[in-house]
Amino acid sequence: MPNATESPLATYIAHLKRGELGYQFSPSAQQVVFYPRVIAPKTGAADLEWRVSKGLGTVHATTVVHPQQGPKYNVCLVDVDEGFRMMSRVEDIEPTAVKIGLRVKFRVHTPEGDEDPYPVFTPAESV
Repeated sequence: MPNATESPLATYIAHLKRGELGYQFSPSAQQVVFYPRVIAPKTGAADLEWRVSKGLGTVHATTVVHPQQGPKYNVCLVDVDEGFRMMSRVEDIEPTAVKIGLRVKFRVHTPEGDEDPYPVFTPAESV
């Protein structure tokens, strides 16, 4: 169980550092909560517990960003199977090949330097 004095963001990042996609669940509301919070939206319940996603999802929406410098990349919304939607990107595939409905699998991207890890997705081969 995470330290009660630790912020929800710190707990989320700790999950990422362990290679996990953590999310919260409110038993009283029977509702998944993402992005991490101190209390549940709508109800204000403070009974949030941490769970770990299996890391599978489906692309809900996608676009391709064409920066002035550097390669193009996609930005997408992924509907994670546990019941929450998150913004991310799909790697290991041409950005224009990412399509709505594509099944994807979570992985952690660890940038160089002091930056925190963040979640990205790759195409799910066979789920």
